[in-house]
Amino acid sequence: MLLKDKLAAFAVVFIWGINFYFMKVGVSEIHPMLLGCLRYLLVLLPALFFIRIPSIGWKWLLLYGFISNFSQFAFMFSAIATGMPTGLVALVVQSQAFFTVMIAAFLLREQAIWNQWLAIAIAFMGLMLIAFGQQHSHVPLMGLALVLCSAISWACGNIVVKKMGPVNPIGLVVWGNILTPLWFLLLAVQNIGWQGVIADWHALTWKGFGAAAFLAYFATIVGYGLWIYLLTRYPAAKISPLSLWVPVISMIFAYLFLDEQLNTLQWLGSCIVMLGLMVHLLGQKIQSHITSRKLVRTT
Repeated sequence: MLLKDKLAAFAVVFIWGINFYFMKVGVSEIHPMLLGCLRYLLVLLPALFFIRIPSIGWKWLLLYGFISNFSQFAFMFSAIATGMPTGLVALVVQSQAFFTVMIAAFLLREQAIWNQWLAIAIAFMGLMLIAFGQQHSHVPLMGLALVLCSAISWACGNIVVKKMGPVNPIGLVVWGNILTPLWFLLLAVQNIGWQGVIADWHALTWKGFGAAAFLAYFATIVGYGLWIYLLTRYPAAKISPLSLWVPVISMIFAYLFLDEQLNTLQWLGSCIVMLGLMVHLLGQKIQSHITSRKLVRTT
């Protein structure tokens, strides 16, 4: 990998890792649904005027935006607002990889391989430990449930992307979210009413706006842009494992700047979930390496 590509890989992992810190800052300044509304307004402007509409039809565009962005982040922002540690949010939401495997096996009849099912079993044990750990902390169990709903939404979004076929990723991110700010706004109105929405907008500080701007321009546009750039230049098997560093960076950042403390069960569960992610991403590669070495020995 070229030096500039290594720097790009480090940049995207770091951006996505600290992304959860800015989510925490955002929901502490403004209602979670209004944070989502502002984030996707900033994603649309000014990119809407420069990015071409993907030729996949509005049905797929709006379905992607509703499931993969509105649903995912409505649940995630709500989880963070309950007090769920951002480091745990970053880790637990990675379970989308396991939900994607299960949904694809059920709906698309895709054959899952051994390491994927083993990874799911390992991660499930880790999530159970995290759930038990939640009962011994001040954070409600609802926070964990909301993050899992976010992960399921992300997984369903992956299936939608798979079904829609080849598409310009940046165009999808921009035009797929053309109605996402409206959905967030309507949910905010349902939760706090128009008076609450207006009051929150008037009380918005530069700190809250800056958090939303980071989520829009860095986490969404720059992050996805760099990730797609790397995937077009290198095999997915080489790039995908880099995502394992996202929850690690998030946990370190949360400990240093948010003073988030996890109890023993939460740490143990987190390590087991990380093990499951490693088995999921690296298991088949390790198996292929072992098989190739056996073939070399027999010849």
